[in-house]
Amino acid sequence: MSKHKSKQGTVKADADTAGAGSKLSRKEYEQQLHDLHVELVKLQQWVVATGAKVVVVFEGRDGAGKGGTIKALTERVSPRVFRVVALPAPTEREKSQMYVQRYIQHLPAAGEVVIFDRSWYNRAGVERVMGFCEEAQVQEFLAQVPAFEKTMVHSGIILLKYWLEVSPEEQARRLEDRIDDGRKTWKLSPMDIKSFTRWDDYTKARDEMFAASDTSWGPWFVARSEDKKRVRLNLLTHLLKQIPYEEIKQPKVKLPKRKIGAYKPANYPFKFIAEPF
Repeated sequence: MSKHKSKQGTVKADADTAGAGSKLSRKEYEQQLHDLHVELVKLQQWVVATGAKVVVVFEGRDGAGKGGTIKALTERVSPRVFRVVALPAPTEREKSQMYVQRYIQHLPAAGEVVIFDRSWYNRAGVERVMGFCEEAQVQEFLAQVPAFEKTMVHSGIILLKYWLEVSPEEQARRLEDRIDDGRKTWKLSPMDIKSFTRWDDYTKARDEMFAASDTSWGPWFVARSEDKKRVRLNLLTHLLKQIPYEEIKQPKVKLPKRKIGAYKPANYPFKFIAEPF
């Protein structure tokens, strides 16, 4: 067991830990999400005004709901402030670099929130389970990542790390849905199919990752993800409570009067698109 033992205790991370409560209606979900989006806009204004730097890491198994939660987090804020980083497999050049180097260049400057859709923890997860790195490299990463994250925090970055936990049954249902739904087929890769059979390997990798990297300066927060609507609301609520933002007073805006008609538009043959709806 690492010296960086979690203060939150052992995570009971399997199927029987699904969130309590009845299913949220769409109306209730959208109202709650609306209110959270208002607060996220206030957070954005505070980040810009104060020059704060925020990093949010999302990790979890395939189908855990990372993409949908990130979309809920970012859909009403500016992409110039809230920036999502989802890196592809490393190039040959990147493989020759220090492992975390390709992530460092994406860390935030003042006034930015960077969201990692998977992160440097690939080494402790998918790379380890799927055999893309040596075990010695994994152990080196696990030994060094606390110091790397301490450096981030000491530089002024607010670091939040979330693990989305889903049961085997719900994961299977979601991956089947990706097979059957033409809108989601792009989400299912050959690697997802291969990794689907390695549930226990991922569980072991997750546990060892937590033991090594769940520190006081970079704690792991676990969000139960059996219910997509609830996990989005719960995680956004939690995130907002972790950042000491304040509402920045905005000047009142009133549209000015304008004159229309002084210029006569040209009789140009515009190519309007078809309107079947």
